[in-house]
Amino acid sequence: MDSRRPPHAPAHRSLPACVRHWAETTPDRRAFTYVDHPAPGSRGVHRTLTWRRLDLRVRALAARLAEDAGPGDRVALLCPQGTEYVTAFLAALTAGLVAVPLYPPDLPGHGGRLAAVLADARPAVVVTTSPAAGMVRDFCADTGARVVVADQVPDAAAEGWQPSTTPESAVAYLQYTSGSTRTPAGVEITHANVVANAHQALTAYGADTEPLTCVGWLPLYHDMGLVLSVAAPVVRGLLSVLMDPAAFLHEPVRWLRLLAAHPRAVSAAPNFAYDYCAAAVTEAQKADLRLAGVAALINGSEPVRPGTADRFHAAFAAQGLDPATHCPSYGLAEATVFVSAARPGRPPQRFALDRDALAAGKALPARPDDPRAVLLAGCGTPAGQRVRITDPVTDAVLSEGEVGEIRVQGPNVGRGYWNQEEHSRRVFGPGGWLRTGDLGTLLDGQLLVTGRLKDLIVVDGRNHYPQDVEATAQDAHPALRPDRLAAFGTPGDPGERAVVVAEHVRGTSLAEIDVPALVAAVRAAVSARHGLRLADVVLVPPGTVPRTSSGKVSRALTRERYLAGAYPAEGVR
Repeated sequence: MDSRRPPHAPAHRSLPACVRHWAETTPDRRAFTYVDHPAPGSRGVHRTLTWRRLDLRVRALAARLAEDAGPGDRVALLCPQGTEYVTAFLAALTAGLVAVPLYPPDLPGHGGRLAAVLADARPAVVVTTSPAAGMVRDFCADTGARVVVADQVPDAAAEGWQPSTTPESAVAYLQYTSGSTRTPAGVEITHANVVANAHQALTAYGADTEPLTCVGWLPLYHDMGLVLSVAAPVVRGLLSVLMDPAAFLHEPVRWLRLLAAHPRAVSAAPNFAYDYCAAAVTEAQKADLRLAGVAALINGSEPVRPGTADRFHAAFAAQGLDPATHCPSYGLAEATVFVSAARPGRPPQRFALDRDALAAGKALPARPDDPRAVLLAGCGTPAGQRVRITDPVTDAVLSEGEVGEIRVQGPNVGRGYWNQEEHSRRVFGPGGWLRTGDLGTLLDGQLLVTGRLKDLIVVDGRNHYPQDVEATAQDAHPALRPDRLAAFGTPGDPGERAVVVAEHVRGTSLAEIDVPALVAAVRAAVSARHGLRLADVVLVPPGTVPRTSSGKVSRALTRERYLAGAYPAEGVR
């Protein structure tokens, strides 16, 4: 018998029930491994929980949480990345409480969002770890929540404690959305939602037939990190190997080494991470990488760029990486996370579309070498749910090839937004059809995501997708930092004005850059490719363009800061 292969997973209806099952049937198998990288160049220090040990720690912490909170109370998770985060999340669910996955107060640039979420969720308890306990107590002093330090709860707390039965329809956790300028909205994810979505993801990426190892650096407070690195392995009894996002950013080869070290690894990352690896991993670092065993690499950015996959696989082809491992996918927090995915084992489909027709709402083919073509990767087919494209205004269902709002129906669609009944009715629409706010089309059976409805730039009656403008702008001059720029529309007379705010590369000062030449190059490239005149191009230092908690550029917040005059005017346009 293959020692890596877990027994058949029964149809448990909650994550705590799954943990208990694996603890009883495979107690000594590894469940979660956190790889710490304490110093530059470190190959990592591994800390592992078996299923037996995970179950004990979950029950001990659940018993402790139950002393301070009752069913339905919120438990905010302000833990650093690691096994204690996993334990705290599962313990909250085991105690019948509602977990709120968050992060410690020292996450740069996100203190305001953290405070807003805590004010909205009103947790009864905040869970953290010893290294972060001091700052968490200070940050939460005015919330009235009790602080529990997970690693200080003794195993003995589990003795004699039994969880009460929690219905599968009950809310398991609040997944707060990111990227908005208003108070983030907490999506109510039920126990049934998260188990259903875990099964959908496992089926899409091949774990229903063969064992996989989940390898991830995405933060566990992010929907994709939580489902792929916690929920899916718990449901199927798979090993999950975690690392800190900062460790990836400091040395991206660390992620690739973990992929190489674990058989049939599956992992997820946004576009920038694949481009970052292709650019930053050195030939010397590649020498000992063996990537032929990687099963699936999920790209869930919006939209997925075919060129990113090409660059990544060209960079690591000599290490045995199969192009068919790349799986463009689509999802959102309101659907727990996963909606559709290209299946591993076959190269992802790509589409060249006419830019003008796409702006007018039609997906018409174009020559791939046409400089005005838009290249998109197909995000596969739905994973155990239904998807349709509708007119955003009339709600009419559109035909194949017509661009409209993506709508989703399935057992993974959340219950609504916490304490926002009107917003919930508007988004979680009649018949269980979720309004995603994303634009896309169905073509040759594939879902194509073209952009966000609210981010469209409309100038002179023509639609322009901001990510398309951003891609053109960043290629126009070598001093622009890739994936660190935002294109958006601002009020004009008449209609909207198009603006780009972009960071320059690190290691170069503003004084060393010929700013007028850079601005002229960006304007010319965008005009030639999109027929769009940029009203303003603003060059800013690295780290100035705000990002969401999931690491994507926040166009909404960049626009807000631009309109508020937060970006200096002199010498940067």
